[in-house]
Amino acid sequence: MRRRDFLTALGGAAAAWPITARAQQQQAVPVLGFLSLGTPGERARGLPGFSKGLSEMGYVDGRNLAIEFRWAQNDPRRLPELAADLVGRRVAVIAAVGGTATLAAKALTSTIPIVFVAAFDPVEQGLVASLNRPGGNVTGIANLTGEVEQKQLGLIHELLPRATRFAILRSRGGATRGTVTTDLRAAAESIGVEMEVLEAGTNAEIDQVFADLVQKHIEALLVENVFLFRDRRTQILTLAAHHSIPVMYGGRADVEAGGLMSYGPNTTDLDRQFGIYTGRVLKGEKSADLPVMRATRFEFLINLQTAKTLGIEVPPTLLALADEVIE
Repeated sequence: MRRRDFLTALGGAAAAWPITARAQQQQAVPVLGFLSLGTPGERARGLPGFSKGLSEMGYVDGRNLAIEFRWAQNDPRRLPELAADLVGRRVAVIAAVGGTATLAAKALTSTIPIVFVAAFDPVEQGLVASLNRPGGNVTGIANLTGEVEQKQLGLIHELLPRATRFAILRSRGGATRGTVTTDLRAAAESIGVEMEVLEAGTNAEIDQVFADLVQKHIEALLVENVFLFRDRRTQILTLAAHHSIPVMYGGRADVEAGGLMSYGPNTTDLDRQFGIYTGRVLKGEKSADLPVMRATRFEFLINLQTAKTLGIEVPPTLLALADEVIE
């Protein structure tokens, strides 16, 4: 080869090398699929915690990780299509927020690892063999709804010891069913109160639920801690105030916005753990071998101003139990 031809070839190879290197680098960045039944706005509070957990495992979106977000906008009918899109893109891991999203993803893949954070029992839903040994492609962080709701019932009954008629508002077609409701009714019976289960899936149905509460003389309400109702927080708070119905919620944001009481997992810690677990699977740990974690940090909040508006005097014993009292 003549010297001029050699130098030309060498120059062309040198020019092409950065492009090849960049392509190889780009291919090396794992793609994480984020699937949620909710909306970006509703979930915005949790994303910093999730991102923090990922960063603790060495992953930063846009640097050495690419995240594909898919939001169902509180329409569960969209989840299969959104999950199929992520599966078709062959993402490295699917991070599923909520029980319905997890079920949708699992129905479409048995090979892509799925890490969830959800308020349901994954064993009861058939997603894992056991909490300690999931045995498949699914693991995550479970907030066992039944235990939380029984605790909520106990707290609001302590606030209203003479009340005998309670109700819980559940999302229509949600993943939380079966023994969760059976156990809650049993817990209500054990303390001598009735528990009615009401369902809603639209704004109009939520309006109707509160009309039914008044007609049936329900004395207190528990609201299932799901996307549908968190996204309609203002509507529920307004109806509760208008009808003077004491309501127990599942998250601090409801009480900060004017709700009476809440008991549930510390969402900041929950989302951080969700990010850490997702990062561990991205690093190569197998879902089958990672035990399903349970929420360990819970918080109980009381809004004294709302209690005063409802004419309820909060007993000192309940105030002593509260992690935070809003005055």
